[in-house]
Amino acid sequence: MWAFHTPQPTQPPSLFNPPPTPPKLPSSSLTLNPSISNSTPNRNQLIQSLCKQGDLKQAFKLLSREPNASQRTYEVLILSCADQNSLSLAQSLHSHISENGFDQDPFLVTKLISMYAALDSLDDARKVFDKTRKRTIFVWNALFRALTLAGFGEEVLGLYRKMNRIGLPSDRFTYTYVLKACVASECMVSLLNKGKEIHAHILRHGLEGYVHIMTTLVDMYARFGCVAHASFVFEKMPVRNVVSWSAMMACYAKNGKPFEALELFREMMIETQDSAPNSVTMVSVLQACAALSALEQGKLVHAYILRRGLDSVLPVISALITMYARCGELELGQRIFDQMEKRDVVSWNSLISSYGLHGYGKKAMQIFQEMIHQGVSPSPITFVSVLGACSHAGLVEEGKKLFDSMLKEHGTHPSVEHYACMVDLLGRANRLEEAAKIIDEMRIEPGAKVWGSLLGSCRIHCNVELAERASHRLFQLEPHSAGNYVLLADIYAEAEMWDDVKRVRKLLETRSLQKVAGRSWIEVRRKMYSFVSVDEPNPQIELIQSLLIKLAAEMKEKGYSPQTKVVLYDLDESEKERILLGHSEKLAVAFGLINTKKGETIRITKNLRLCEDCHSFTKFISKFTNKEILVRDVNRFHHFQNGVCSCGDYW
Repeated sequence: MWAFHTPQPTQPPSLFNPPPTPPKLPSSSLTLNPSISNSTPNRNQLIQSLCKQGDLKQAFKLLSREPNASQRTYEVLILSCADQNSLSLAQSLHSHISENGFDQDPFLVTKLISMYAALDSLDDARKVFDKTRKRTIFVWNALFRALTLAGFGEEVLGLYRKMNRIGLPSDRFTYTYVLKACVASECMVSLLNKGKEIHAHILRHGLEGYVHIMTTLVDMYARFGCVAHASFVFEKMPVRNVVSWSAMMACYAKNGKPFEALELFREMMIETQDSAPNSVTMVSVLQACAALSALEQGKLVHAYILRRGLDSVLPVISALITMYARCGELELGQRIFDQMEKRDVVSWNSLISSYGLHGYGKKAMQIFQEMIHQGVSPSPITFVSVLGACSHAGLVEEGKKLFDSMLKEHGTHPSVEHYACMVDLLGRANRLEEAAKIIDEMRIEPGAKVWGSLLGSCRIHCNVELAERASHRLFQLEPHSAGNYVLLADIYAEAEMWDDVKRVRKLLETRSLQKVAGRSWIEVRRKMYSFVSVDEPNPQIELIQSLLIKLAAEMKEKGYSPQTKVVLYDLDESEKERILLGHSEKLAVAFGLINTKKGETIRITKNLRLCEDCHSFTKFISKFTNKEILVRDVNRFHHFQNGVCSCGDYW
């Protein structure tokens, strides 16, 4: 348990600005020369003027002839070194400051730490801190901020404990930095517990009225996936601003609760007359629309963005591209991209992943090459997007070539995500031994994502031996993830190894793990409807069931054969068929057939992989009813039309 100290009042908070710095001392008290008349105010002013004009070298020449440089002059020079990204000049200036006895000035120390942080020279920032004899809270905060932004969260928390041991009280800004430090590196349970301790201290000292602290708390819990905790903090906030609302919306959107994100947006629009949503808010709202394939609501949000003039903000445009693509309107996403005057790597990534999601791997590769040709350097996410596109399209050799070029041509070291993509690429193509070999030769720890990709591929091709190997590691890495147990049980069931199916089910029961229920969403007349099973209340459920039974019977005469192997239970065929008709995507399809007009596309989102029977069933439905049906599962888009799926049965 940490020792905490009561915070002292400080300047007004800001989430985005650097920590406040101590007040400047009068220049006369900072000069080393006792005769103030020997200083040259005009030369100090000239140095500052040269810095503002960007002529840093000339400013340094004048500095060498100025024996009484002022604190303000040093501050302007420090800011200029950071602005011009010149580490060598920064170090020269630091030496000059030390030689003139200003290296213990708390104000300049905070500026030096921030300067070195901006120049990615944290070692120098640490040295400044270590050599400072009298460390004010401003000095500590400056280092906390620098280390947190660089991802050294655990180091910040260690220093924070040290600061508390020496009895220095925290201020409001200290809490925002140490809370951010909890999620600056890996989100581990131990760091979540530290975040909870800090939360308790904030409450004990009555700091819940400070909106910037509480908003940071919401964000911290969101990063750990603790949606209930984040929601509790948000609901208890006496004061909220647009940043608070945006943080809570982002929490819902990124943690699988898009319904709640959209509902909160509506609530914000009603309650906050004087605080309009900003670009960050709109990105979260668009992500929620994308998650639900809520095209009509997404269009309304797009119209609002245009009215507010936010359509020039790059993150908003990228989110729009993704939203339209994930709602099945790839052409609209492409049109928005084509109209962009300026594009960053995120915009390109959005377009590449959009084509990959729809199974257009070659087009995604083509866009990637165009991006390189235009001089945009790919990010690690770019390679994840392109490799994912290759995987969905079965472009194995192209994907392998791209993976090999990452380090050689682009200087990007493959991460766990990239290896997971490669395992998925090879696994889907039934090259499971190659996929296993890649894992064996990895220079970094494979982790759950890589083993999960292998297990998923084993499910597609019913490879029991490799599935057991992958699941053994996954049970160690993710002991509370029911999905891994379910996948292994699926594989055993397909191999008709019923004793092993029972054994895995028993493990699920003894560990009190629950399978994630299959859920499907459909938008009809700008309203979202959700389906889980036939037992869920729905005023049209009897009509839906009778329609499904009628369609199944008629389609059997046309060649449809239920894929009863996907039912894990050892039951007779008629009972398995009854269970299959209760799958959430079939319920959503039937609801769409009942409630949409002739020629209107049915759009459905599924939270899990589309099962083989639902895939076959929907192909028949699209031909039998002459309906265009779009289904986005957890992996990709399926565009059903006239009895054919865009995935080519490769998913």
